[in-house]
Amino acid sequence: MNRDNQDTSVRLDKWLWAARFFKTRTLAKSAIENGKVLIDGQKCKPSRTIGGNETLSIRRSDEVIEVVVVMLSEQRRGAPVAQKLYQETSESIARREQLTAKRKALRDSMPISVRPNKKQRRQIHKFLDN
Repeated sequence: MNRDNQDTSVRLDKWLWAARFFKTRTLAKSAIENGKVLIDGQKCKPSRTIGGNETLSIRRSDEVIEVVVVMLSEQRRGAPVAQKLYQETSESIARREQLTAKRKALRDSMPISVRPNKKQRRQIHKFLDN
């Protein structure tokens, strides 16, 4: 098999690792096996080969990223090169931005908890004792 960026097909777990969606191939493999990675809406195996123009749905924590495979590679390179391997769909980008805005609004609405200093603790104890 040709090992440069012009491969005709690559294992799914290797591609996910090379595209920097997962830190290790083992993490990519377990995500695929647990159904967190779908190809065109279908569950698959880590050994499945992928080609260009396939749509992947990758679920990480509470976000779902949908990407279209643009290039294939079995080698992990720098982040700028890895980002050229795929193109995220516009719906996925909009969904992630909404989720980020929702998280920020939730974080901003929560009160900041600060531990009381020594003087404030004394006042609390004095208040509770009375």
